[in-house]
Amino acid sequence: MDYNFKEIEKKWQEKWQNDKIYKVTENISRPKYYVLDMFPYPSGAGLHVGHPLGYIASDIYARYKHLRGYNVLHPMGFDAFGLPAEQYAIQTGQHPAITTQKNIEKYKSQLRKIGFNYDWDREIVTSDPKYYKWTQWTFIKMFHHWYDKQQDKARPIKELIKEFEKNGTKNINAACSEELSFTAAEWNSYNESKKQEILMNYRIAYLSESMVNWCPELGTVLANDEVKDGVSIRGGYEVVQRKMKQWSLRVTAYAERLLQGLEKVNWSNSLKEMQRNWIGKSVGAEVYFPVKNSDLKIKIFTTRPDTIYGATFMVLAPEADIVQQLITLDKENEAKKYIEYVLRRTERERLQDTKNITGVFIGSYAINPFTGKEIPIYISDYVLSGYGTGAIMAVPAHDSRDFAFAKHFGLPIIQVVRKKDEQPSDPTTWTDSYDSKEGILINSGILNGLEVKEAFERIIDEIEKQGIGRKKINYKLRDAIFSRQRYWGEPFPIYYKNGIPYTLSETELPLELPEIDSYRPTPDGEPPLARAKNWKTKEGYPLETSTMPGFAGSSGYYLRYMDPHNEEQYFSPDAVNYWRSVDLYVGGAEHATGHLIYARFWNKFLYDLGLTPEDEPFKRLINQGMIQGRSNFVYRIKNSNTFVSFGLKDKYDVIPIHVDISLVKNDILDIDAFKNWRPEYKDAEFILEDGKYICGWAVEKMSKSMYNVVNPDYIVEEYGADTLRLYEMFLGPIEQHKPWDTNGIDGVHKFLKKFWRLFHISGEFKVSEDKPTEQELKILHKTIKKVTNDIETFNYNTAISSFMICVNELTALKCNKRKVLEPLTVLLSPFAPHITEELWHKLGYNDYIYNASFPEYNEKYLKENTFEYPVSFNGKMRFKIELPLDMNREEIEKVIISHEKSQKWLNDKQPKKIIFVPKKIINVVV
Repeated sequence: MDYNFKEIEKKWQEKWQNDKIYKVTENISRPKYYVLDMFPYPSGAGLHVGHPLGYIASDIYARYKHLRGYNVLHPMGFDAFGLPAEQYAIQTGQHPAITTQKNIEKYKSQLRKIGFNYDWDREIVTSDPKYYKWTQWTFIKMFHHWYDKQQDKARPIKELIKEFEKNGTKNINAACSEELSFTAAEWNSYNESKKQEILMNYRIAYLSESMVNWCPELGTVLANDEVKDGVSIRGGYEVVQRKMKQWSLRVTAYAERLLQGLEKVNWSNSLKEMQRNWIGKSVGAEVYFPVKNSDLKIKIFTTRPDTIYGATFMVLAPEADIVQQLITLDKENEAKKYIEYVLRRTERERLQDTKNITGVFIGSYAINPFTGKEIPIYISDYVLSGYGTGAIMAVPAHDSRDFAFAKHFGLPIIQVVRKKDEQPSDPTTWTDSYDSKEGILINSGILNGLEVKEAFERIIDEIEKQGIGRKKINYKLRDAIFSRQRYWGEPFPIYYKNGIPYTLSETELPLELPEIDSYRPTPDGEPPLARAKNWKTKEGYPLETSTMPGFAGSSGYYLRYMDPHNEEQYFSPDAVNYWRSVDLYVGGAEHATGHLIYARFWNKFLYDLGLTPEDEPFKRLINQGMIQGRSNFVYRIKNSNTFVSFGLKDKYDVIPIHVDISLVKNDILDIDAFKNWRPEYKDAEFILEDGKYICGWAVEKMSKSMYNVVNPDYIVEEYGADTLRLYEMFLGPIEQHKPWDTNGIDGVHKFLKKFWRLFHISGEFKVSEDKPTEQELKILHKTIKKVTNDIETFNYNTAISSFMICVNELTALKCNKRKVLEPLTVLLSPFAPHITEELWHKLGYNDYIYNASFPEYNEKYLKENTFEYPVSFNGKMRFKIELPLDMNREEIEKVIISHEKSQKWLNDKQPKKIIFVPKKIINVVV
């Protein structure tokens, strides 16, 4: 019987599904292990071979842990809200839910074909009202909580109100948008509107004016990663910076805990560093600079207050509120044009653009509080309103961007730090700023002669003494903007009464998306939900018309998997106290500074409420690399429809053009298929080499636009799911990027055929009950040890190499013994579940191999009792011989001289000498 993978895989996938063998429940008699994949957005294109890479890796580990006796939770669902479905709805009128469900079914079909051990009974879809009910519920909880810095946790807002009623702000140390000060008497005298306005300053979910990326054509706010070069990635529409009232989550309240939590988790150092940089903790000072001839003061944050004597100008973010009050009449037009230019750029673009120097003097001057000198105030795109205070004191001698700005605009540069072993120099001769992290202060009044560290503390004491500022810890992390002006997202459980936002009752959840006549914004620019009829509460109050962003549903989905059908609670205490947190999380590194920050924040908030037992949601995290596409190119001679083969292209002036890889095999183009591919190539002519058209190739991102996408369905159809699983793992270490090359898949498929043949003689299943030899047991236990270690360290590629070596060695020994093949089958089952399931049942078992026990290696079989020596004659290796390690030199010489293979080379002569190096070589000198 040949290895019929199509029949085998279809058979077992149906049985697994019908018998629900991967269904899991809480079981206190077994230790738990929670394996999670970052769930996908169900796009219309479906999966390509790059997508399953992480899923296969986690599936192998989940199966391995189950075989080791763990109760394994390995769920799957879909992050279903997204702009592509909404754009398709705008273009076609088809409801996004229909498009999304169709795409989900396609994804599930593809995933099932690969044989994953998902418990589909726990499937969640973020666009399902039964799911987003709990996203809305969490938002309500955040609205009704504030962050107490003294207790370092979230507390109910009603407790803050009680404190205001008794003591005002006197004892309050809270995370807030703006520091306020009022007495209990003042609070008690405020009307409802004023009180609600103040409370919004403290709520963890709050409404405020924010600078956002606004796309008029799409009618929505876009995240930074949805914008490139001033246009939307989807559609290429213009994006501008605009201030809008937006809902936000006070993620910054948790900044320090997000930093400290990184010490508790088993993540890669590079990923932790990415999060640390994104959170961006810095210690410095807040200082007020008075504005000349005005009562205004400009608040700045600086990490180098010790260099304040070197501040020769100020730079403000063009979008900062105070800017309009500082622009003088003669600078109005110039400033207005510059601000319009900046508003067309995203924050990310502004941060990344370090080469172009732009800015405008707005006519006003500030006073340096320590030198007393007037310093000009500029606006420039390199200062952002969301970081620090949106204003900086510029010290050009000791900051590279300030230095470039000063050089460009001819502003003064004053050195205020020198190295211990150097003399001050003339800054006008410098080509860049001067590193000032260490050194002695000069030209700095009260700081002269102090080292940098001493000067830092001294100047902060003086700032606080003079009442012009204070020491402060700042974070680069921003609060998360939580509104989108779209239809296809979670509705906010918010209504407005006299313009004040209030939350719906929890009993009114879920607030479901209404039907609307068009998915575009209204003619006057309102979000699509404003089109809905009777989008009001039963009392007639208008509901919020923005919806939540894409990351809302993915921030707490890992918790819902623990108890997905609970209609009364997000998750029950029993479920969450059993599963606790994710033991292994697998996904792409591109989520390091988005999803992973928001999900950790979400979990920490619920932890503060006593709902989750773990402060960190993801104990161990593996970032799988990317499978890159192997693109092919044809070369068209310019101004013609003639294509020249790769080896001849340098003789012509050609344009490389991507060609669909389905038209190419081993880099040879199917010319007839190419002509039929697109109408413009119907009459194409070709210049060939050796009668063939050879294509060029390159390794690039797998993308439809590069025609290099490989559908896993094709691989499964041609080679089988087990081959696909093994090949993706065999390509290289899981964390690394690697190119896809279908040419290499045949070797993996041949390995599975060879493994199958160990169990079959002349096509018939035949397994021996004979006792294995020492050598066979050694091969088996060596493989068990290597594969076990490789699974634990995610070195799947070397584990597969070990399997190949093992099968080759057993084939050479013609081993078909049950006591070797049975444990080997279980060992391979996490990697290739279909073929091993078939063989397991052929071995006589009725239960599934998934419920077997993982084999243990025995060290006694790993001890080396023999060594295979290469035997050389006059330095040339002629044959190999296996000899006991405890055989002495004399016995070895006798064996070699008398060996039949030696006679040919000895030619009836006695050797002059025999060189013997234990466990290395035997060389006979004749």
